Amino acid sequence: MPAIITPDGVAIAYDEAGSGEPLVLVHGITESRQTWDPLVAPLAERFRVVRVDLRGHGESASTAPYDLATMAGDIGHVVAALDLGRPLMVGHSLGGAVVSAYGASLPCCGIINVDQPLALSGFQDALRPLEPTLRGDVAGFEGAIAAVLDSMAGALAGAERARVEALRRPKQDVVLGIWTPLLESSAADLDALVASIGSAITVPYLSLHGIDPGPDYGGWLAGTIKGATTEVWPDLGHYPHLVAPDRFVKRVGTFADSLL
Repeated sequence: MPAIITPDGVAIAYDEAGSGEPLVLVHGITESRQTWDPLVAPLAERFRVVRVDLRGHGESASTAPYDLATMAGDIGHVVAALDLGRPLMVGHSLGGAVVSAYGASLPCCGIINVDQPLALSGFQDALRPLEPTLRGDVAGFEGAIAAVLDSMAGALAGAERARVEALRRPKQDVVLGIWTPLLESSAADLDALVASIGSAITVPYLSLHGIDPGPDYGGWLAGTIKGATTEVWPDLGHYPHLVAPDRFVKRVGTFADSLL
């Protein structure tokens, strides 16, 4: 397992395939870089694809803290060590928030956020009723996480759904560390955090959703991240890239073409 050791001594696991334009893939909460398995080979026909395990996930070390800035910095150390320059950043779910934080402070050529709405105060409203269970015993915590993720599966079904579910490794301290701002911050503080990230992103930004974030979301996002594009693939659920992999690979390619 190749890994980069960050300045605070945390091993961040990664792998790579292909050659060409650099592209970094970042997975969702409780998952790992293996979630991207079906997409690596077709993307590697054009890109140098680097997949990273976030700290607390996959084969990376589980070392606090787990805030967005720290995880984005971890990826920055991988990018620097591999001399990737200004890669195209692609993140799903939590990874979408991480690559957004990355783009606010570190060099990249563009960002694709897969099904992670940045209007975090809305997710906060849905999450807070689960807080006692999330902070309770391990069985209750794991059940709550499974319920949240299962509710978003959408069109992901059969063997592919089973594959993704088998990859999940919910760690209570890691999830609570990631979700602390959602559980403890005020809505105003969350809005201010998102505004600070959004105002610092100056590269092209595509927000691609399988769950419709609502009719007002695209306008709000374009005002938060200048020029951001919101695209909805209706009824595909939280994993549009895995439900429609060929379409997703093509869309990544057209987005990359627009950056040339």
